[in-house]
Amino acid sequence: MTTCPTSAPCPDTRPVAAAPTCRRVGVVTTLTTAAALLSTSLPAAAVDGCKVLLCLAAPSWRAIPPCVPTITQLLRDLARGKAFPSCAMAGGGNAAGHAWASAPSFCPPQYTRLVETQGGPRYFCDYSGAVSVTVNGTAFTRTWWSMDGSTVTEFSPAAKAQLGRWDPRFDDDYAAWLATQQQETPAAEPSH
Repeated sequence: MTTCPTSAPCPDTRPVAAAPTCRRVGVVTTLTTAAALLSTSLPAAAVDGCKVLLCLAAPSWRAIPPCVPTITQLLRDLARGKAFPSCAMAGGGNAAGHAWASAPSFCPPQYTRLVETQGGPRYFCDYSGAVSVTVNGTAFTRTWWSMDGSTVTEFSPAAKAQLGRWDPRFDDDYAAWLATQQQETPAAEPSH
C-alpha cells in the first residue's frame, strides 16, 4: 500500500493488476495514530509500582530473580529524574516513596562524608536517594541507592521482627562506622 500526500495525486504507472492502493492520509490522522502507538507502548516499559513495593519490602531484592530487572529499571528511571511509580492496589498503610539524599540531614552517618574545601566544609552522601517502604502504616525499609546502581537497605525494627532474616550490610556498615567514631573520641583522663 502506498501512502499519498493529501494534495498530490496518486501515480498509477503500473498495470491495473499491480497498481498500488492509494490512501489519503492527513497530518492529523498520522499524528493521532503515532500518539496512540506511543501511548500503548510506554506502559509496557514502565516499572510496576506494586512489584517495586513488594521487592523493596523483601529481605533482599537481589536474591529474588523477578525483582532484579524491576528494581534495576527503577534505579535507572530515578537516576534519569523519572517519577517514582505508584501502586493503586497497595492497600491502606502500604506505600513506597522516593526522596533525594541530602547530607548530613538525610543520609545515614556511615555514608556521610565531610570534605574540607576552600569555601569551608561540605557534606556528601555516598548515595543519591532513598526509597522508603511503609507496611501497615509503619516504616519498614529504606533502600539507599546510587547512580551506579548500588544499593543498601536499612530495615526497621518492625521489619526485622516480621522478616526474621535480612541483608545485614546496612547494620554492619553502621557498626564499623560507630567503632571508628569511638576510636576518634579521646578517653577522658581520670581526675585525681
